[in-house]
Amino acid sequence: MRIIPAIDIIDGKCVRLTQGDYAQKKIYNEDPLAVAKSFENAGIKYLHLVDLDGAKAGAVKNWAVVKAITSATKLQVDFGGGIKKEDDITKLLDHGVKQVNLGSIAVKDPKLVFHWISKFGADKIILSADVKNELVQISGWLESASITIEDFVKDFEQHGIRYITCTDISTDGMLSGPNEALYQKLVKRFPGIQWIASGGVSAVSDLEKLKTLGMDGVIIGKAIYEGKIKLEELTKF
Repeated sequence: MRIIPAIDIIDGKCVRLTQGDYAQKKIYNEDPLAVAKSFENAGIKYLHLVDLDGAKAGAVKNWAVVKAITSATKLQVDFGGGIKKEDDITKLLDHGVKQVNLGSIAVKDPKLVFHWISKFGADKIILSADVKNELVQISGWLESASITIEDFVKDFEQHGIRYITCTDISTDGMLSGPNEALYQKLVKRFPGIQWIASGGVSAVSDLEKLKTLGMDGVIIGKAIYEGKIKLEELTKF
């Protein structure tokens, strides 16, 4: 199972939100590169990098942070936040990003994303599904789309999507444990998808449960920054 620590960026700084609320922002480090290097030094191989300014603005904003991390570390970076144009994907991949996360755009313009899957390859695209009560949320969780997670995934699976990150908003940043029932249901319903869990992880035992459920990866944020999980505990996965 891939262990994927998260770095969320606002104004070039490493922050965490609680339940996606921009008003509930906590700055953990002024220097995201230093955080990324600390992950790499602990033996971590992957990084989930989120441009929260970009997610809100609908355009990638923190290019300098992306370049700094991909240039100075060997971490395999997946990036999300504000990707709306094909040029952005091309530029991100040129910057050394390994995969891009597509969320709101996939809900609003699925045909465009189907085209990108065929153009860039399914190994470069992660469908990012933010879920509340099994309905997909968009625009940095500021609005709800009237489509269920299952219907959403079904369309994309038919167009070759292989990687999906599912964030349960009700658990995100709460350190209350992941939504195991949701992930169990999704893995069973779509066994051909490589599922990445996100939201609520608060202890190593949560990771063990997610591995047992058959998750391909798990994104961890606040649990690392608040010291609930030590980096050295993550290498056994």
